[in-house]
Amino acid sequence: PKGVDGKIDHHKALTGDDLKEFVDQKLFPYLKKFKTEAESPDTIEYKIGEIFSELKNRLQSGYNIREVISLIDELRFRSHAEKHEMSHLYEDKIKNMGNAGRNGGEYYTPRALIKTIVKVVAPTIGDRIYDGAVGSAGFLVEAFEYLKASKELTTKDMEILQKVSFYGKEKKGLAYIIGTMNMILHGIEAPNILHTNTLAENITDIQEKDRYDIVLANPPFGGKERAEVQQNFSIKTGETAFLFLQHFIKSMKAGGRAGIVIKNTFLSNTDNASVSLRKLLLENCNLHTVLDMPGGTFIGAGVKTVVLFFEKGAPTRKVWYYQLNLDRNLGKTNPLNENDLAEFVELQKLKSDSENSWVVDLADVDTTTFDLSVKNPNKKEEVELREPQEILDEIAVLDAESAEILSVIRGML
Repeated sequence: PKGVDGKIDHHKALTGDDLKEFVDQKLFPYLKKFKTEAESPDTIEYKIGEIFSELKNRLQSGYNIREVISLIDELRFRSHAEKHEMSHLYEDKIKNMGNAGRNGGEYYTPRALIKTIVKVVAPTIGDRIYDGAVGSAGFLVEAFEYLKASKELTTKDMEILQKVSFYGKEKKGLAYIIGTMNMILHGIEAPNILHTNTLAENITDIQEKDRYDIVLANPPFGGKERAEVQQNFSIKTGETAFLFLQHFIKSMKAGGRAGIVIKNTFLSNTDNASVSLRKLLLENCNLHTVLDMPGGTFIGAGVKTVVLFFEKGAPTRKVWYYQLNLDRNLGKTNPLNENDLAEFVELQKLKSDSENSWVVDLADVDTTTFDLSVKNPNKKEEVELREPQEILDEIAVLDAESAEILSVIRGML
């Protein structure tokens, strides 16, 4: 409790066991009730209730709780600038979780890559934007920031962005809470994120009203799904990311656009499911761009990835590839940045050829395998470095030859 001066009245403030009992028995149950008492699911009250329905108080000491309250009470985040700063601090915390290797790929996709994908897909106000593997909601947050900066927004524009623009689904409880909080802190007060297993939905049940204009996602790679979940898909595979890709294609409207991060082995795997999925993608969508990312893009993940950019409707005729070649190794202290991707963004507009980019005509692709492997025909052949001893031996031979020639010349004088 606070006095009339706004400061904590330490004579009345609970601490120790009394404070812990208040938090566990009164405060959390009170906040949980927001969900059932809210006017509708598209309110911030409902979302607060959902968040506290997923949370438990992990602090066992009431004295520690009092310390945390005192520290938080000194923070200010009422103004727009203060809220913006808070959202950045929250993003950094998510990033640190990823860098620490604790389910990093689950929560964190490098923001430089997300911003680049959003730029290329180029959503507009009024588009329904979807991420079925929402994680920390990085794609939806960056799409929101991109659209806010795209024009002078009217009241109607802001209402559209707040209520009918951003949609997501997330299976795991902690990731769901992190993503929802991230969106709220960035200014989307009632995020349309569902706590559900996206892959549990049979894709044949997806109707036109369930479809989206834009899909932006980095589905978890390396995961495995149970056999009963695989029954929801026409192409059955235990690879989670491949099931997500089928879901995304089915969830797109005709003319819908997508930017999807996926393991690079998707382009070349020879198993029946991979071949069938590439065939499905190429026949139902225009896969116009493949961005090949270097190793180390996802810290701790240990896999190489590509980004697939496609539009649903017309089949693929030509694929433009860009291979991101950096003159440094990526890591915690040297992460990917937007400048690294600037050339890609510029060349992609006209699908131009360069040392790092080229076009593959689908007429030249083997239709028995639909192999789309990254094979850069413009890459300069690297000169093989010779062993030092080999160089020294050659120098010795050349020196001997020179000495012999000099000896002959002297004999002629």
